[in-house]
Amino acid sequence: MSYRPPVTEQRFVLDHVVRIGELAAHERFADATPDMVDAIVEGIGQLAEGEYAPLNRFGDVNNPKWSPTGVTMPEGFKAAYKAFVEGGWGSIDGPTAYGGQGLPFSLANVIIESLGTANMGFTLINILTPGAIHALMAYGSEEQKATWLPKLVSGEWNGTMNLTEPGAGSDVGALRSTAELVTDGPMAGQYKIRGQKIYITFGEHDLTDNIVHLVLARTPGAPEGTRGISLFLVPKYRLDADGRPTIDNGVRCRSIEHKLGLHNSPTCVMAYGEDGDSYGEMIGSEFGGMRAMFVMMNAARLLVGNQGIQISERATQHALRYAADRVQSARASDPAAGPVAIIEHPDVRRMLLRMKALTEGARALVYYAAGQSDRGTLGDDAARARTDILIPLAKAWPTDIGCEVASLGIQIHGGMGFVEETGAAQHYRDARIAPIYEGTNGIQAADLVGRKLSMGNGEPLSALVADIRAGAQGEGNLLALAAACADVTDWMRAASVDDRLAGSVDYLAMMAVATAGWLMRIQHDAAKAALAAGEGDPDFLNAKIATARFFLDRIVPEALGRKAGATAGAADLYSLKASQLVA
Repeated sequence: MSYRPPVTEQRFVLDHVVRIGELAAHERFADATPDMVDAIVEGIGQLAEGEYAPLNRFGDVNNPKWSPTGVTMPEGFKAAYKAFVEGGWGSIDGPTAYGGQGLPFSLANVIIESLGTANMGFTLINILTPGAIHALMAYGSEEQKATWLPKLVSGEWNGTMNLTEPGAGSDVGALRSTAELVTDGPMAGQYKIRGQKIYITFGEHDLTDNIVHLVLARTPGAPEGTRGISLFLVPKYRLDADGRPTIDNGVRCRSIEHKLGLHNSPTCVMAYGEDGDSYGEMIGSEFGGMRAMFVMMNAARLLVGNQGIQISERATQHALRYAADRVQSARASDPAAGPVAIIEHPDVRRMLLRMKALTEGARALVYYAAGQSDRGTLGDDAARARTDILIPLAKAWPTDIGCEVASLGIQIHGGMGFVEETGAAQHYRDARIAPIYEGTNGIQAADLVGRKLSMGNGEPLSALVADIRAGAQGEGNLLALAAACADVTDWMRAASVDDRLAGSVDYLAMMAVATAGWLMRIQHDAAKAALAAGEGDPDFLNAKIATARFFLDRIVPEALGRKAGATAGAADLYSLKASQLVA
C-alpha cells in the first residue's frame, strides 16, 4: 500500500498549533522562514514516500538477520539510510556548533512523523539519536561534545539508550551493570563497563560504521536504587589517533528479539565486557545518571508519542483507500440503487471519521508539545514547565490512539484485515509496542499524578486547564470536560497515593483529550476563517472543520465518562486478595 505524506495537514498544524511563525521571529530560529519550512515538509515527504515506504512491507517479511559477528539489515535499508544522512535530515535541529542547522525541534518532529509513517520500525534508528545529542549537550564535557556530537548530529553514527536489564524491567534502580575506573595505563580515566542490557533498539546493525551507546551502570560502592546510577558513553568502536572508529571495544550483540511487530528494526540483547574489555566515558557527574538519562528519555517519549500519529496516519490512509474501492451491499437507505463502496455505509463512515479525528487530535497534541519545547529553548520558563506537563500526555494518549486506530483499520478491511497480505495487520502489530516502551503508559500516568501534579506548586498544570477552559468558550462539551479536569485535579491533590494511582490512567486520558480538543477547536476556527477569506484549499479546510467537529462532538464527551474511574479510588481494586484473582 502506497503512502502519501500529509503535507497540507502538517503545514496547517505547524502554522496554527505550533505557531511556527512566532518561533521564526526569534533570532535563534530566524532561518525557519516560510520557504524553508515548506522545503523541509515537502522534501522529507518525498524521501519518506520514495525511499522508506517501499521498504515497510519488505522489511516486515525479510527481517534483520543476527549472526555472531553482527546484525545485517534487509536489502535496501542501507541505501535509504544513506539518503537520510546525505540529505542532512538528521541535523535539522542539531546544535550549529557541531554541524547542525539549529532549526526548531518542531520541524525535526515533522521529519520523524513522515519517515515513521512511511516505515515506523526503520525510523526507530532516528528516534534515540536526538536524545543522545541532548544528553551530551547538557552534561558532556567540551572534549566529549567535540569528539562525538558531529557524527551523531549528521546521523553518520547513531545513538542508543541502555537502561533495561534482565529481571529488572521498568525498575531501573535494580540494574547491576558495573563501571570500574581505570587508574593507570593507556586507558586511565576510562571505566571498564561490564553487564548485559536488553531491548536495545538498533543496538547493532550495519547501517553506520559506529554506534554510540549511552549505558547506565554502577560504580563500586554506589548506593542502591536510582541514587547510585551513573551514565557512560560506550562506543561500539573506540577511535584511533586519527579519530576513526577502528578499535574494537568488546561490545557484543548476543541476540535479537523475535517480536510481534516492528520487524524493520533489530531489538538487541547487548553484552559489555564479556568478550574483551568494554571501555566507557562518564557523562556528567558520578551518580548523576538518572538526571542525564531523563534528558534522553523526555526527547524519546515525545518522539514515541509521534509514533502514535505515524501508525494512525498510515492505518487511516490504508483504510480509506480500501473503503473507497471495496464494493459490498446496497446502502440501507437506498436498497434499489445496488451495491456501493463500503465508504458509503454509515458505520464505516463512523469508523473512518473516528480514525481521522483521532489521528489529527494526536498530531495536534504532539506538535503542540514540540512547539512548547521550542519556546522553552528560547527561555520561556512557562513553556518549559508546560512541556514537562505535556510529555506524559503526548507519549501515552497518542500511542493508545495508535492501537485503536490500527484496530479500526483491520475492522474496516473485515476478514481481509485479518490476513497479512493486505498489510492492515502489520499496522496493528507495529502499534502495540508504543504504549509499552520509553516508560509504559501506566508509568506516564503515574508521573502525571505524582511529580507533575505538584510541580511548581501545581501552577503549570492548573495553567494548562485554565487555557483549555478559556479556549473552550462556546463549546459545551469541551467546557464540561475542562471543568471535569479541574475537579479531578483538585480531587487528586487531596487523595492518597493509591487512590491517585488507581485513577491516573483515566485522568491522563481526560487531560489529553481536553488538550487535543482545545487544539482542534483552534484549527476548526482557523479553517473557518480561511474559508471566509477565500484562502487555502476549500476541500482540505472543509475536511478539517468536519473532522474537528467529530472530535468535539463525539470524542470529547466520551472522555467525560472517565471522571468516575478517575475518582473511584483504589478500594475496589483490592476487594479481592491476589490469591482470589489468580484462582
